[in-house]
Amino acid sequence: TSGAIKVLKQIGAYPDVEKAKDSQEIRPGKGKMRNRRYISRKGPLIVYGTEGAKLVKAFRNIPGVEVANVERLNLLKLAPGGHLGRFIIWTKSAYEKLDTIYGSFDKPSEKKKGYVLPRSKMVNADLGRIINSDEVQSVVKPIKKEIKRAPLKKNPLKNLNAMLKLNPYAKTARRMSLLAEAQRVKAKKEKLDKKRKPISK
Repeated sequence: TSGAIKVLKQIGAYPDVEKAKDSQEIRPGKGKMRNRRYISRKGPLIVYGTEGAKLVKAFRNIPGVEVANVERLNLLKLAPGGHLGRFIIWTKSAYEKLDTIYGSFDKPSEKKKGYVLPRSKMVNADLGRIINSDEVQSVVKPIKKEIKRAPLKKNPLKNLNAMLKLNPYAKTARRMSLLAEAQRVKAKKEKLDKKRKPISK
């Protein structure tokens, strides 16, 4: 283990190990009662080829460091949580074995039957450059500069001006209804006044 720590320090990977070691904390929730008490960040992953048990035993007691055989790579270790870009340290033997296991773009794999490395669909992965190129921009429609805003819909039953736009007679009808109301009130008052007899002293 001391040799393994020395190697990690030489290649500048030890700060990542310390970061993983310092991040150990008790899990929130009920998991801590179910044998999942501690959680910590992931440290570097070491992929080995022919080194075997010697390397595994050297690194197994360092917190955060995980070890994987190049012939049995685990996606959950290579990209934990579905996030690409884990810090991986490859040994020389593992690196040399990659071509025989996975093959290349030209020749198929020797270990996996009929497996050829998948080629990328795009020759140029710089999408921004493709979109802004003259060839694409000459075919694409120009940007619409004008902004079309939806007009504010006014309720004609509550807004008199909106009603007058739809029905100009509405103003006359409103006035006539008010006059008729006033006339009714006046007639009722006169009728009541007639019925009321003056109180004699």
